[in-house]
Amino acid sequence: MATHVVENQPPPLENYNVFASDRALNDAIAYVAPDASTGEMAALGEVAGRGDVIALGFDANEHPPALHTHDRFGNRVDEVRFHPAWHALLSHATRAGLHGTPWQDARPFAHLRRAVKFYVWGQVESGHGCPISMTYAAVPVLRAERELAEWTAPLTQPEYDPRLIPIAAKRAGLCGMGMTEKQGGSDVRANTTRAEPAAARGPGREYRLRGHKWFCSAPMSDAFLVLAQTGKGLSCFLVPRVLPDGTRNAFAIARLKDKLGNRSNASAEVEFDSTAGWLIGGEGEGLARIVEMVNSTRLDCAIGSAALQRAALVAAIHHATYRRAFGKTLIEHPLMQNVLADLALESEAAMALCVRIARAVDDSAGEERAALRRIGTALGKYYVCKRAPVVVGEALECLGGNGYVEESVMPRLYREAPLNSIWEGSGNINALDVLRILRKQPDALAAWRDEVAPALAEPRIAAHAQRLESELRDPALGEAQARDVAERMAQLWQAALLLAYAPAEVSDAFVASRMGGEHGRTLGTLPAGTALRTIVERAAI
Repeated sequence: MATHVVENQPPPLENYNVFASDRALNDAIAYVAPDASTGEMAALGEVAGRGDVIALGFDANEHPPALHTHDRFGNRVDEVRFHPAWHALLSHATRAGLHGTPWQDARPFAHLRRAVKFYVWGQVESGHGCPISMTYAAVPVLRAERELAEWTAPLTQPEYDPRLIPIAAKRAGLCGMGMTEKQGGSDVRANTTRAEPAAARGPGREYRLRGHKWFCSAPMSDAFLVLAQTGKGLSCFLVPRVLPDGTRNAFAIARLKDKLGNRSNASAEVEFDSTAGWLIGGEGEGLARIVEMVNSTRLDCAIGSAALQRAALVAAIHHATYRRAFGKTLIEHPLMQNVLADLALESEAAMALCVRIARAVDDSAGEERAALRRIGTALGKYYVCKRAPVVVGEALECLGGNGYVEESVMPRLYREAPLNSIWEGSGNINALDVLRILRKQPDALAAWRDEVAPALAEPRIAAHAQRLESELRDPALGEAQARDVAERMAQLWQAALLLAYAPAEVSDAFVASRMGGEHGRTLGTLPAGTALRTIVERAAI
């Protein structure tokens, strides 16, 4: 006998087009690349909003990967086995070209289109984005080494092939990364893993590695970019899981990390013992090579954080639209409108900055444009990733207790939110990178100023920019102020973008709250007179 009737609960959030329903995203694309074709983005958005696809994200995280070090006969195999949902997610992502395909796509805006799709698809599930992102970032690094360029062909194919066979024999492949060690963390110069030449030294030659990696991402990938010391210093190597002759490389997985979030994805501790690796670039050039890769993965961290913010915002608005309290729906309550509108401003500003930086990747031919990409990546990685835990946490609260149970997507988003700020260099590392770029690349600051200049006619933006410029000119400016500088630069760029393309209600609210000092220390403190309902309606699906 039923004891109650289920009522006042929102319907499932599913069967909508993640791309087409995002007005802010479409407006941002129309601004930075008005001629860009959006058909493939809309097609992926349709898939991303399907109920069966959304379920894949839940399944992949409820059934995390498991390590099998030996087969039943006692042979060492070092394999990580995943739930079928993981493979399905990767299949969707690779078919959509989210990994290495932009590097062989001659159509306009290849990297922008890929970034938007990464943002759309990131709202389904974050963990499998790790090997996707690393593969994307590895391709240009490998292509620069003539002797290893042939290894990249499978990494650019829009297919998914999980077989553990030589990469040259595969229809498609994925790439991972092994940089950090126990004793060093972000200080990779402290790495102790050693590499000795198998025969002759030099780029493209085979070496033998011995040592460990404290974090090796996506250990079932086909190949890895790995840092190791040689006689001339830190060097970068391509380490395959399976050797060209079909035998398995010496790649012992000690254990998988039991992580706070990102549970669908395997992160491992690995041991190298006479492990074959091929030198990328010259000996001692490892840091330069890995920085090339990290500049791409860092942008993906920012995009991924923006995707988390958008997913959390959409869920909060959806819940508030249907849930009733105190005689009306939550979304009709002015204070809830303030919270949702503030979340919407933060989410749109994060997305707009990422879209602009992604366009700079397509435009990075030429020194000045490359400088914009460089400073943009550092700013986006620092600030967008820093904001994600705040935004997701506030959005979760909009659902109350319903957002704190595992049947909701919110706990998963909340666990994921801090990670992108840690991956590929923590917040401090990226803030210091901003200062380093400003000091060593004056053209980067000039490129950033050009981006902000059109908005300086707005008095509040001009005043904010003047304070920042004064800080930048201060001889006493040091590392302790790095976060403050990065935050101000990112916010000014976001304000300039919103002023250029967003409706006046959105841009004015952002400027008033972020530039004009009319904002509290928590979200939901937008000043009186803000067009709250208009902003929320723009953000709703």
